[in-house]
Amino acid sequence: MDFLKTLGIAASGLKAQSGRMRIIAENIANADSSAKTAGGEPYRRKIPTLTNRFDSELGATLVEAGRVRRDQTPFRTKYDPGNPAANAKGEVSMPNVNGLIENMDMREAQRSYEANLNMVTATRRMISKTLEILKA
Repeated sequence: MDFLKTLGIAASGLKAQSGRMRIIAENIANADSSAKTAGGEPYRRKIPTLTNRFDSELGATLVEAGRVRRDQTPFRTKYDPGNPAANAKGEVSMPNVNGLIENMDMREAQRSYEANLNMVTATRRMISKTLEILKA
């Protein structure tokens, strides 16, 4: 396989997974935030998507970040009558973020990122060895 093509594919994976981790981190950071006013909506979980596109210059299919979708699952409710966002029953709408799911998504994105990084490292080593052979 062409070294440049390999690096391009791995770099696109690194960029896509980095964006995915950023969105997951945003979900985790907003997991306990509530609406600012009574009846308002709290933070809605974001779902990162990935797409692929053919790069004619490299001659390879690359992965990239796709549209960010909003999770349409219902919000959680919490009884907190002292909260300014509480309704008449004293319930506050909380984000539809599940910490366990976000942590597992983050772990998956990190492992994919590491795999792409290992591919870049292995390719760099192969390039170095090739240059050493050519010098001899």
